[in-house]
Amino acid sequence: MAIITEMVHPSLWLATSDSTNYPSITNDVTVDVAIVGGGIAGLTAALLLKQMGKRVAVVEADRIVEGVTAYTTAKLTSLHTLIYDKLTQRFDAQTALAYGAANQAAIELVAQLVGSYRINCDFNYASAYTYTMRQDEVAQIEAEVRAAQSAGLPAQLVIETPLPFEVAAAVRFDNQAWFHPRNYLLALASEIHSDGSYIFEKTLAKDIDSGEPCQVKTDRGTVTATDVVIASHFPFYDKAFYFARLEPHFSYLMSITLNGPVPEGMFIETQSEHTLRRHVTNGQEMLLVGGQGHKTGQGGDTTERYQRIEEWARRHFPVKQILHRWATQDYTTPDEIPYIGRLTPTSRHLYVATGFKGWGMTSGTAAGLILADLIAGRPNPWASVFDPNRFDLDSVPKLTKQNLNVANEFAKGYLLSDEDAALPRGQGSVVDGPDGKEGHYHAEDGTYYRVSAVCPHMKCVLSWNPAEKTWDCGCHGSRFGADGRVIHGPALSDLESVENGD
Repeated sequence: MAIITEMVHPSLWLATSDSTNYPSITNDVTVDVAIVGGGIAGLTAALLLKQMGKRVAVVEADRIVEGVTAYTTAKLTSLHTLIYDKLTQRFDAQTALAYGAANQAAIELVAQLVGSYRINCDFNYASAYTYTMRQDEVAQIEAEVRAAQSAGLPAQLVIETPLPFEVAAAVRFDNQAWFHPRNYLLALASEIHSDGSYIFEKTLAKDIDSGEPCQVKTDRGTVTATDVVIASHFPFYDKAFYFARLEPHFSYLMSITLNGPVPEGMFIETQSEHTLRRHVTNGQEMLLVGGQGHKTGQGGDTTERYQRIEEWARRHFPVKQILHRWATQDYTTPDEIPYIGRLTPTSRHLYVATGFKGWGMTSGTAAGLILADLIAGRPNPWASVFDPNRFDLDSVPKLTKQNLNVANEFAKGYLLSDEDAALPRGQGSVVDGPDGKEGHYHAEDGTYYRVSAVCPHMKCVLSWNPAEKTWDCGCHGSRFGADGRVIHGPALSDLESVENGD
């Protein structure tokens, strides 16, 4: 099968940073901790564990920091839309306090590492805002301010922001930050890969033997370790049915320049969740604008999502030029608290970090702090709140609704398809083939790809994402390149090639 190597929409972070070339595994390796996944959670945990004297090995299927971490808005903030009043009402004030403290500690850790290693990553402190345009939501904003203040967070209620339009009310957190995530993490990686610790790229983890010691089995060799951290966005080794406890969510971003100054700060809207923030890299000032979220595989004509963001930006700002556009996928837990800790209730040496709900820069960093403490046998004040094995009766209705949606998508996929007709170049479609559902893509160079349109994870029918040129699973969030290569789990294998020719 021919491989499509170009990225349809490379992010700002990929376009303005160096590539990596760490080696693949060539021989079996023994370390203290194996970490599967080279994003912010995995690399942060690896560095902290190495600082504790542990030998670590980070195993990445492709290149480090080219997955979800490379497609973020890169906000370092503990202000996660409206979360603290929810946590206080659903759980208690201590839960809200622990959640906020963990994310504040993450900001402080990034600042500390930037200073200690003198990392050039555009790190800047800024205020963060959650705002509403609706008068009937002002009470929610006020409740969020009270809950956040009770949790010891730097929250204020404001009715004016640096935005060039009026808001009804906003929560403001001061002393938050933004940065260039790839430049930051590539610097951490250079500190990890030495002195008996390793970063292995182009090395696909395929299975784990959870014995003592553990073994991570890859397509190129085995990593033996006392402890294993699964930080692969979605847990590829899923013995605890995470696929039924995580909801995949897709959203879109642009970087633009303006004819005039860019508003200082970071912003997110309550209803539409338009997200904005200022960024300066290589001396160029820009505004990042995003939104238009939907469940993965259920976005309809995704090209319209970018168009709507652009239209919204032009209505509110004097747009000069669109520089980059990119999309990202995140997973959310039923109670909106990430899963960070032991993989299952009986796991002795397997750990997981997932479900960051779009706030991976702080939550992923907090995961590194929590996991490093757990592996080192040190107490952590936030670990119980993020424990993946917690049970919350209030989550049952949401889980039920989520899995009914999965069942509906499964059934719908087998009922709907387009006719098997010649496609214009650059377009894809799911069609009925002689042996089942097929995904057809007519590439711009004229090559015609035919792959199975059935997800190898749990046999849901995929949908075509025209904006990103991918096959997306509306059940559990697996994604595949137009040529069938797996991009995101829970699927572990590529789509079967049905036929491939011009």
